[in-house]
Amino acid sequence: MADLTATKLVRAAGGVVWRQDAGKLEIALVHRPRYDDWSLPKGKLDRGEHPLIAAVREVYEETAVRATPRSRLPTIRYLTGQPGVEKLVDFWSMRAESWAPREPDHEIAEVRWVSSAQALGLLSYVHDRGVVKAFLELRPPVGVAALVRHGHAGERGSWPGDDAERPLDSLGVAQADKLARLLVLLAPRRIVSATPKRCVQTMQPLAALTNLVIETDPVFNEEAPPDAAADTVRDLACGEDSVVICSQGKLIPPILGRLTGRVLADFGTRKGTGWIVPLADAAGYPVDFLDPEHAG
Repeated sequence: MADLTATKLVRAAGGVVWRQDAGKLEIALVHRPRYDDWSLPKGKLDRGEHPLIAAVREVYEETAVRATPRSRLPTIRYLTGQPGVEKLVDFWSMRAESWAPREPDHEIAEVRWVSSAQALGLLSYVHDRGVVKAFLELRPPVGVAALVRHGHAGERGSWPGDDAERPLDSLGVAQADKLARLLVLLAPRRIVSATPKRCVQTMQPLAALTNLVIETDPVFNEEAPPDAAADTVRDLACGEDSVVICSQGKLIPPILGRLTGRVLADFGTRKGTGWIVPLADAAGYPVDFLDPEHAG
């Protein structure tokens, strides 16, 4: 007999979408006529869709705002009005880049930009207010870096030539394509890679999507000093607002330890994955693991 008490989990994603208007922070909220409530823009993942892609898509569909993710916010989980159904929602802080009036429809009756204090008073649900409070506790980052590890490139011992020339294999090429579809959402202004061929190749799909040139820098090669690499990440991100960097497996954990101040944390990074690293004036800012295979 089926377990009638079993809970169905619905995956969704959304954002705290913000802009600066005359130096004042404003947040976009949506009014849903079906529920007569005010909430943060969010929506269900399509089958096989990555939560970050869904968050950006749903924000645009509900608000007509094109926004770039800046940092991870808490994930919430709550019971819906349907018996035995829970919803899990991943949230990101998202900076509004452009927006236009959205025509009201049966899903969204109004999009309203409000101050943070107004948002906390207007939101209908405690869980949404908790996400906004978490957002307000974080100072806006001065830059964002995506630090990724190159895709799969076979085994070092099976490559007969110079290891720096070892290329991506078919799995690595597929990983690079999937990574690019996530990294482009960050609207990077520069792409920088370690010098090995497999690192540069991992960045090629992103370069094609953004029309950016891939720059190489040996400071991100695995034998480079972590302090110098971390300083370069910080300089690049804070100078360019958003940067994507491809490095190697042995160097990424100590770089992240220095950037976050969490030197004992496990920052092991599988090939074809990475991290979104918001950089603030002080260490300890939360980072977001970026796995293209983490889909709904």
